[in-house]
Amino acid sequence: MEDSMIRDLQLIMDTGVIAIVRVATADQAIEVCDAVSKGGVKAIEVTMTVPGAIDAIKEFKKTASSDLLIGAGTVLDPETCRAVILNGADFIVCPNLNVDVIKMAHRYAKVVIPGTFTATEILAAWDAGADIVKVFPAGVVGPQYIKDIKGPLPQVRITPTGGITVENAGDFIKAGASCVSAASSLVDKKALAEKRFEVITDKAKQFIDAVAAARA
Repeated sequence: MEDSMIRDLQLIMDTGVIAIVRVATADQAIEVCDAVSKGGVKAIEVTMTVPGAIDAIKEFKKTASSDLLIGAGTVLDPETCRAVILNGADFIVCPNLNVDVIKMAHRYAKVVIPGTFTATEILAAWDAGADIVKVFPAGVVGPQYIKDIKGPLPQVRITPTGGITVENAGDFIKAGASCVSAASSLVDKKALAEKRFEVITDKAKQFIDAVAAARA
């Protein structure tokens, strides 16, 4: 593994929270990235469902601090993976398992987090070289599912995604998750509509604190 990948992976693990930015416009994505980063989150995933997502990643990277990772989410194929990396994406997240995406990300020495749900998928992703395995939708099965999976697969780094809140983030960490990924519970739609970005910053801080408390 390249030194840059080791560094990026460690930063994600140490912080323990990946913020998922799934909003209506590229401008909103940039504003939310800024708000979330002020709350202490160091890994921010802008999903490809955002119109102009690649431009948003490229633009935010221009002013982002060097200790901030901006990733691309909802990456479905290796072509998209390569495009986002060439435009500045620091890590790749997928809703599914596509081995070719993993290979492409690693060709450019980028951390990749494919999506899975079952034990078979989780192990297949790990065997294919996933740096962290995304379990989605985790909210429907809860922390106990992560604990049960980690029993036979203790070596797999897992990030539960979908239904992760400030209230249950710590439970997922205690169950064995390496980090948590949060979307709608972190990026408050009402606050976004009213441009009250301080609310989003505060929620990001709450997530960071919840993970830290669970690890203490």
